[in-house]
Amino acid sequence: MRREIKKAPRVLVVDDDEKILFAFKEVLKKDGYAYLTAWNGEEAVEQLHRGRPDIIFMDITMPKLDGLEALKRIREVNQRIPVIVITGYGTMQTAIEAMKLGAFEYLTKPLDVEKIRAVAKKALASTIGRPLPSGDDQWIKVDSGDRYQLVGKNVQIEEIYKLIGSISATPAHTSVLIVGESGTGKELVARAIHNNASNAKEPFIGINCTVLPDTLLESELFGYEKGAFTGAVERKLGKFEVAGKGTIFLDEIGNLSPQLQQKLLRVLQEREFERLGGNGPIHVDARFITATNRDIEKDVKKGIFREDLFYRLNVVMIHVPPLRERKDDIPILANHFLSKYNNQFKKAVKGFSDDAMVLLKSYSYPGNVRELENLIERALMLTMGGVILPDTLQNVLTAPLPGMRDISIISPVFSKSREHVLKIFEKQFLTNQLTTYRGNVTAAARASKMTRQNFQRLMNKHKILAEQFRI
Repeated sequence: MRREIKKAPRVLVVDDDEKILFAFKEVLKKDGYAYLTAWNGEEAVEQLHRGRPDIIFMDITMPKLDGLEALKRIREVNQRIPVIVITGYGTMQTAIEAMKLGAFEYLTKPLDVEKIRAVAKKALASTIGRPLPSGDDQWIKVDSGDRYQLVGKNVQIEEIYKLIGSISATPAHTSVLIVGESGTGKELVARAIHNNASNAKEPFIGINCTVLPDTLLESELFGYEKGAFTGAVERKLGKFEVAGKGTIFLDEIGNLSPQLQQKLLRVLQEREFERLGGNGPIHVDARFITATNRDIEKDVKKGIFREDLFYRLNVVMIHVPPLRERKDDIPILANHFLSKYNNQFKKAVKGFSDDAMVLLKSYSYPGNVRELENLIERALMLTMGGVILPDTLQNVLTAPLPGMRDISIISPVFSKSREHVLKIFEKQFLTNQLTTYRGNVTAAARASKMTRQNFQRLMNKHKILAEQFRI
């Protein structure tokens, strides 16, 4: 009886760094993969035909042909092969472009061995039983512009970049719900989706659902005919109509009244509406993106927000994390805002003193990224020298935080309340130390007068990863 020999999966690694190639070789061969290499994008496209790889890991920054251009050529030949894009300089735009072009995953250096193994396994599983046909899909590249640029390299933010890239490639009828605290950048996410989609040149129409009373908000959204009500002296087009084939962004959707919730549901179901006082239906082609800082799922359970409308809006949900959960991004954001306000105020402040940066990273930012931006703007106005010093920040950052004067008592049982407060303290302490020492666990433990083992044990208890704080 003839035994069938199972072939080892072939992995192509594309990078112009010999050390990266060697590291991949050691990891992949140990896991039983056949290993192929290419030094640039042109060689990668050649290997696609010659080596017939099952998975591709590919760097972006390479000579001759960079990773994104190579990915375009690969997709012209093969639409299904998983391509994992790697970069040492992760930005929102590169992540979005990679996902729009059909990248399976997007990784930033330094690379983690276990992450490589997990992604390779997941990528291989995605190919089992699936044909790998060629295709001729056309992708449209749109520059999002600096004004609405999302900034950060935190793992949660990079996941959002990937989602933006995937959503941007979907039809405009795919609704998106963005949730997160005030000041986290929900509108920036909405604009990034619009600016990277094929309808980017169409209007982006944003409206805050809490700014206007119901009657005015309804006329703003739907428009009205002349004579529809007292004061309607001429026809007015509503936001839904003005948006055309673009994007409608409804901010603070959780505050919409029951009456308007019902009318919005009909628009989403029927994809049409009527102006106030009008008779003829008007078709809606725009994508709906909504945002809220409320716990909208809890509102649905309480009956405050319609369940059927929630499911219509929540085709894709994006959670934007608060700044206290992405403290590794504070130096990046601070320098971004420093550059922005240097240009605006015609100044040339070079950066932050070490003590000032430690102070910035130790604060919890209840107002999130918006609060950090305001803080940097204020500090820059007060700075006369070439570097921002702690004294321009201390009055704000050392003030008692809201809610810190009174400890939250969650239970009448002393032991339970003490355990709750201790958990909050431990997590905040670990986060501050790891932020200060940039993810160096040994240094953070030494400064805390703890053994590395005990410090690591606490990190595991609170599911905190050192990689989140390495910049």
